[in-house]
Amino acid sequence: MIKRLCRSKNFARATHNTWAVLLPEGPLKNDDGEAGAGMVIVRMLEREGLQNHMVIVTRWFGGKHLGGDRFRHVQSAVRHYLNQP
Repeated sequence: MIKRLCRSKNFARATHNTWAVLLPEGPLKNDDGEAGAGMVIVRMLEREGLQNHMVIVTRWFGGKHLGGDRFRHVQSAVRHYLNQP
């Protein structure tokens, strides 16, 4: 899925594609350089009991280091997904 996403012109230059999915066998995740961000997505999916939904949070580095704020941005993106009808 990530390879397919990165073929898109809009996402080809993304700095990070952090993702997670809950499968019956357990969670799969990848931080893609955003240490701990994949686990943030896993925990949010677990709280919702949402299996077999892959959530990808894409970020482009804009010259400013976000520090701990990056986790709030990841949470906000996942919340946006979870709130979709």
